[in-house]
Amino acid sequence: MGLEKLRKDVLKHGVRNSLLVAPMPTASTSQILGNNECFEPYTSNIYTRRVLSGEFIIVNKHLLNDLVELNLWNEDMKQDLMAANGSIQDIEGIPDDLKELYKTVWK
Repeated sequence: MGLEKLRKDVLKHGVRNSLLVAPMPTASTSQILGNNECFEPYTSNIYTRRVLSGEFIIVNKHLLNDLVELNLWNEDMKQDLMAANGSIQDIEGIPDDLKELYKTVWK
């Protein structure tokens, strides 16, 4: 079967197995897919991920989008969030509705 025929079949019929296959529940898989590691609340809204290829700062993408939309995301906010161990509860300037929405497991 050629790739073009496969592409047309997928467009016509969809891909059933894509709804039946679950990725491994690992931290690395969740990073690749842009998800939390499980269904529990986030332990932190920002943290450093260390892998063989280096260190990466990981920010809760939903919080980041909301802060950008409200024009609140900048280097100072990033530093405040890191200083607060990933919690936004005590950061001034963040609206209460976001504080309610982005509580971490520890709050």
